[in-house]
Amino acid sequence: MVDRVKPHFEKGGRFAALHSAFDAIETFLFVPNEVTAKGTHIRDGIDMKRTMIIVVIALLPALLFGMFNVGYQHFLSIGEALPFFSWQGFWFGFLKVLPIILVSYITGLGIEIIFAQMKGHQVAEGFFVSGMLIPLIMPIDTPLWMIALATAFAVIFGKEVFGGSGMNIFNPALLARVFVFFAYPAYMTGDRIWVAGMTRGEGIVDGFSGATPLGNAAADSIDRIPGFLDLFLGTIPGSIGETSTLAILLGAVLLLVTGIGSWKIMLSALVGGVVMGGVLNIWGANSYMEIPFYSHLVMGGFAFGVVFMATDPVTAAQTETGKWIYGFLIGFLSILIRVVNPAYPEGVMLAILLMNMFAPLIDYYVVQANIKRRLKRVKSPTVN
Repeated sequence: MVDRVKPHFEKGGRFAALHSAFDAIETFLFVPNEVTAKGTHIRDGIDMKRTMIIVVIALLPALLFGMFNVGYQHFLSIGEALPFFSWQGFWFGFLKVLPIILVSYITGLGIEIIFAQMKGHQVAEGFFVSGMLIPLIMPIDTPLWMIALATAFAVIFGKEVFGGSGMNIFNPALLARVFVFFAYPAYMTGDRIWVAGMTRGEGIVDGFSGATPLGNAAADSIDRIPGFLDLFLGTIPGSIGETSTLAILLGAVLLLVTGIGSWKIMLSALVGGVVMGGVLNIWGANSYMEIPFYSHLVMGGFAFGVVFMATDPVTAAQTETGKWIYGFLIGFLSILIRVVNPAYPEGVMLAILLMNMFAPLIDYYVVQANIKRRLKRVKSPTVN
């Protein structure tokens, strides 16, 4: 069926102006039927489409858990304590999250198709991941028009102005989050945005607080921060896909087993977070600094950022030594920004974007150090 209609979308066909859109659909459905005609080439079982799909699959545990948690937190806020894994809660969360995902994909892919058609290029598969990441790092009550605007900003100014997928300096999904954070701070701060219905006061019971653990910490309400197990499991208010470290770790295992995600970046970011948290524990100038270092690793978006954002192969460091430095600084700066400057409680967002900017510089100095070391080895006198 696809082959029958394909000529209409090729050059000279009635729908040639939609060639890029048709090509994107065909590529999504089928393995490309093109092979290398000449020259030396490497046969491999992985391509960009498979890479992106694996990341999307790795995101599914966080997505499904987020849907359960959205429903659970909503019914808790109106005084109906449902079991966490209830069909009613999941269905509510599904209906709240699905429109955000649809808006993200429709907006982002629409812009990608327009730019691809203008340039006469194929639609890159990179947005398959960004389109899922953007909803997962947003509060559930973020207006849909704001999701569309943030997605458009991320695609146009985060990717296309640099040349498209593979050329971008900053992680597009984080750019979308930063855009909303600074352009519409009222929709990204406070206690009422993290639980569905709280911004509109839909039957919220007295005494219920939608504050996240980071919000309580920034407000010096340390006694209100949930225990480590609750933080690890994620049955707390927060961004849709960032609350459950357990669900995120399930995705991390898939990324590590398939080789899609860099274990060096993940491990070094973990070490950086532990080191900075430990330093602050020793310093202990205020109650925020006294929060155990291991609690920081399961609070906010630290785990989600380290697993799915910091390991982005386009914006991360490329050299093996550079990955250690890059990851360590992300973990280190995430906790530093979070605690020392509570105006930005989600420090991992700014830390990753900052290190995205410095990743090429890190790689440059790593390469230069290797060159100098090899030149020194060549120039040194030979010992018989």
